[in-house]
Amino acid sequence: MLLLSALVAFTLLPLAFVAASPPSRRATVCNGSPDLCSRSFGNVTFVGTHDSYAVGVNNLATNQDYNITQQLKDGIRMLQVQTHNQSGTIQLCHTSCPLYNGGPFSTYLATVKSWLDANPNEVLSILIVNSDNFPPSDYDAVYKSAGLDVVSYTPTSASMPASQWPTLGSLIDSGKRLITFMDANANFTAVPYIIDEFTNIWETAYDVTTTFDCEVNRTNGDPSTQMYLINHFLDVMLLGEPTPDPSAANQTNAVSGPNSLGAQFELCASQQGRNPNFILVDFYEYGGGSVFEVAATANGVSYSPAIPIATPLPQNGSSPSSTPGSSSNSARDLRGWPYLVLFSVLATYFGNI
Repeated sequence: MLLLSALVAFTLLPLAFVAASPPSRRATVCNGSPDLCSRSFGNVTFVGTHDSYAVGVNNLATNQDYNITQQLKDGIRMLQVQTHNQSGTIQLCHTSCPLYNGGPFSTYLATVKSWLDANPNEVLSILIVNSDNFPPSDYDAVYKSAGLDVVSYTPTSASMPASQWPTLGSLIDSGKRLITFMDANANFTAVPYIIDEFTNIWETAYDVTTTFDCEVNRTNGDPSTQMYLINHFLDVMLLGEPTPDPSAANQTNAVSGPNSLGAQFELCASQQGRNPNFILVDFYEYGGGSVFEVAATANGVSYSPAIPIATPLPQNGSSPSSTPGSSSNSARDLRGWPYLVLFSVLATYFGNI
């Protein structure tokens, strides 16, 4: 009997060893590079689109030329959205829904889910500006309807230092490849995968109309240990309202030079002793991929897309230029002028109710 027991124990030993062993890494390429698989999420720089849903031309309330499917195809890995309450529905609107209505958040998330399914080696973030303070349970319902709750990462605690986030490879291997931050009303107990932004990330100033700096503008935590985000989109004041300035977008998004993304990035990295984790931009395609080049250099990888990214769209009947953004900027100087008075009146009205 003793011999039989020993034999059974010996036979089961390999099974116990296999069960206790950690799973082997499956991901060999993460967010486009094998070198990023072993990098912590908190030690990678991602390019994001400011008001990613606000897409269109000849409209002062838009910040992007291309929809999120094209944005993601070109390399955007953080999508920022602004949500509003429209008759109980979570709607994507810019300042107010009559000013710019980007449709239901549920439709947007369905597109995100399709892209994630088609790109299994990518880690993506969503940053929600919860303008009307929906409770996390409302977002949970929309995420579940889209099937995104099962691919959403839940951190080990409500706030984590930048150094403690998992690697991209482990996120991909686990299938938890979507990381959602929300600026207000997050509740780790109620919905743990909707992560409070400002206890995990600090931000620089936004609505910049002159020059960019690296001062801490918003946070509810310790900036020395948090991840951080630089807002790098230039506005111009029109009738007293800050609006996107596409006429400067080529230089704003550039690798180097005055007011460029590269210049702000280097300033922040120098002052903070580490690279920004997220960079939010308008009209990301202006500069011909310069925003992605800045991030790639920071991540220590090369930027060499197999297919060129999208080029700036023609405005007011102009033709696309052969060099991305070179001549269509002049057309965009008139961007939205038919809407200027309406924009000002609506922004003033809805800002006062």
